[in-house]
Amino acid sequence: MYDLHRDLLDALKATPETLTGLLAGVSETQARQAKGGDENWSVVEVICHLRDAEEISLQRTLAMRDQDNPLIIGYDQEALARERKYHEAHLRSALAGFIAFRQHHLDVLAGLTPEQWERSGSHNEFGSINIFAFAIHKASHDAIHCAQIAHQLKLVTDD
Repeated sequence: MYDLHRDLLDALKATPETLTGLLAGVSETQARQAKGGDENWSVVEVICHLRDAEEISLQRTLAMRDQDNPLIIGYDQEALARERKYHEAHLRSALAGFIAFRQHHLDVLAGLTPEQWERSGSHNEFGSINIFAFAIHKASHDAIHCAQIAHQLKLVTDD
């Protein structure tokens, strides 16, 4: 029988390793030049987005675990990018921040009971969501941005 919680944790754990591999040997200049996606963010800005999304996701997971049906408020990722000055960030420090938030989040998720995985919150834009579904969303979000980063880097690293 599949252990879906374990499989999901493994997928979430893989993202820092994937990003570290994708970014190995990539210079700060290349990471800034490699732009794309809907927001036309550089790779550095995408890593900042992943870092901040992970920080917010950790807070949301903790709220769902510790509170009864907390209200989860959406945020403007473009405004957050301006506020936190993604365009001035450094690739390696942003990646280290993402990895630290992800490890903390993994530690929290790994400690959940089967009942806690089903605890939910109410998102002001998307409705009810439980921790398990939210973690699946995180894995999907990771995959989308890893593919985006790989594509953007290909544009500046291929001869």
